[in-house]
Amino acid sequence: MAAPQLSVSDQIRQLNDARKLVLGDVKYYSSVIKSILPIISPSAHVELRRWGADFLAEAFATPAIPLGDKETLQPFILETLKDTLEDPAQDTHVLRSTIQAAASIYPLTLRWIINNSYDNMTWEHMTNIKARILQIWETAQPTIRICCIKFAQRVVLAQSPANPQEPRRGDTLDISLDRVPPNHQTLDIRTLEAEAAGLLDRILGELQDHSSDALLVDAVLNSLAILIRTRPNTVNRIFNAVFNFNPFKLATSSPMTPRNRVLIKSMEKTTRMLLHHIAKRDPHSPLAQRIQHHVEGMLRMRSEILDEAGRKRAPEAQPAATDAKRQRTQAPPVNPEQLQVDPLPPGRHSLADVFTLSGGEGLKTFDVSTVPAPMVAKINVSTLARLNPQLLSKAVEGIKGRFAALAAMPVPELDPNTAPLGVEEDDDDDYEPDFSVAEDTEQILNKLDGEANDNVEVAELPLKAFKLPPPTPLTPEAALGGGQGSVLSLLEFVKTLEDVNKRSRSGVNRLAAGSNDRESWIAIVTRLASRCSAEEGEVSVKDEYNDSPAPAVLGDSIRESLYTYVLEDFRRRIDVAITWLTEEWYNDRLQQKQREGENPKVHYEKWALKLIDGFSPYLHAQDKVLTRFLGEIPDLTPAIFSRVKLICRDPSVVPLALTSLLYVVMMRPPAKEVALDTVQDIWQEYEEARPMAGKYLARYRPAFLEAATRDAEHSGPATSPTTAVAT
Repeated sequence: MAAPQLSVSDQIRQLNDARKLVLGDVKYYSSVIKSILPIISPSAHVELRRWGADFLAEAFATPAIPLGDKETLQPFILETLKDTLEDPAQDTHVLRSTIQAAASIYPLTLRWIINNSYDNMTWEHMTNIKARILQIWETAQPTIRICCIKFAQRVVLAQSPANPQEPRRGDTLDISLDRVPPNHQTLDIRTLEAEAAGLLDRILGELQDHSSDALLVDAVLNSLAILIRTRPNTVNRIFNAVFNFNPFKLATSSPMTPRNRVLIKSMEKTTRMLLHHIAKRDPHSPLAQRIQHHVEGMLRMRSEILDEAGRKRAPEAQPAATDAKRQRTQAPPVNPEQLQVDPLPPGRHSLADVFTLSGGEGLKTFDVSTVPAPMVAKINVSTLARLNPQLLSKAVEGIKGRFAALAAMPVPELDPNTAPLGVEEDDDDDYEPDFSVAEDTEQILNKLDGEANDNVEVAELPLKAFKLPPPTPLTPEAALGGGQGSVLSLLEFVKTLEDVNKRSRSGVNRLAAGSNDRESWIAIVTRLASRCSAEEGEVSVKDEYNDSPAPAVLGDSIRESLYTYVLEDFRRRIDVAITWLTEEWYNDRLQQKQREGENPKVHYEKWALKLIDGFSPYLHAQDKVLTRFLGEIPDLTPAIFSRVKLICRDPSVVPLALTSLLYVVMMRPPAKEVALDTVQDIWQEYEEARPMAGKYLARYRPAFLEAATRDAEHSGPATSPTTAVAT
């Protein structure tokens, strides 16, 4: 890019311009990276090497670049990374960024080798990079060791079996050991898994070997959460290491300096937060009780080590005879015979005065609202448990006596000179009395005469009716926006409801809001989507601020929200999709029956196809979602079967598609022939699906298979009879 005669500052300026270009449009990343590799080579100036290492780390870590582009780009830079790491006098900043780039690239390289087993050179470069980083890990300074820990974590993620319950989203963390074929010519599953186990033990060893280095300890703890969530076979070893780690070891092996106090607090808080979030994510885990006990023990130890060390030195004990001014910290037990509940003195009293038994002013000035409610409850329970029943009974009788004395007190007489003449029931609450001098008798009589005359005059005047101003007219756009917001809020609330094991009565005749559970609210939302405008047809609202001619329909808005809600976790929410499509199918049939001859708009097939298109890219061979979907939706149309045929473009899910079609053939007789037609089309269009499809066709349509076999024999060796009838 830059000419050799340019200075380093000029080259850096041009490189920054190139970076701005790719940040504006990611399609230039590939050409920019390939063109700057000679400039940032290991022999270049240190400033250029730093810029290049930072740029590569940023490029392969950003989610803006598609995963496929990163995967095809990584073989071109592995040699540059290897040469940079092998330089023994390499700059620290360059090393950190290079290791971070390698951590982002490693899963991509592994997936590249899984799909391109012939590329031994690329895997050899990555193997050398991995060996060099693990060698640097042993003797590097803490900041570089943290980057090495991150690289090791990505290696463990890529070379360990994944959690089958976690959905595959297609990100870099989705690379796992179960994607490697058993007979891969370059990768050995047992070797990779053993290496991952060794690296995990090395990561966990940092907790014991460097238990006084808060930077390394925090880096290790922060890297364990995703391993616990996505790699189940690492959970036991990780928890054993975390439970055996003592963040307070530094307090016992060295003096408690301010620096050590900060380090201990950091390690303790990071450990506690890790355990807290794991227990919160899976509260029913078998380790949840153990985690809770361990966290409580850490809190007690923190209080003993850190809080006690920060307190002042306790006063020296002195003889009781010379300690006349010191207050007693513990009162002697009270004898029930000595308890005296004094009557209240004359005058006004508050409720606190009635229940106060002690004469001290300290309790009266204490604000009990500053004490947390759980602590107040604990204090009350423990106090009542240790309280003498006779003492409690005598105190209750004394309080009753005070209430009786207050009830027997005569009502205070009002001063006629200062008391008001009367109080209206509708007086304002914010009335403030007038503290003027009391009026004499003549002034009061004159005032009463004047008010009587005023009342007569007012009574003769007609009263005007008061009307509230009319509300602002509700526009269709505002109604549509309010409906969308209400449905989104309702779906967010449904996410917080836990699934109940006992299922309520299903069917179109069930009550939509029989209880406050997830299924009842879903029934309400699905019926809002399918029947909100069924009485008056499709009521559309045109957006005046949008040039698009497509109208906005409230029902379609709710359907879009339901579609998004289902696809966020389609394996767990496939029942919601089936309930929704059942309501749509039922409403379509009602509309066709009531508006015969009007050709009403239908929605069932449109959204069924959209749901299949939405979750089909994420299916794998062990999924049961497709089988359940085809088995429970109310109607199977040719368009739906065409989508099932398109799924077979991915050879890994061909068995799933054919098994689902076989289930339809066996369990849904009305759709049997259309399903068998789809199996025939799959047999004709997809070569790799013929063995399994041929087995089903030999059972249900042997005539077609025999005819197809004869045609294959006459057409030539392109499709051999053995392939056609293989089972």
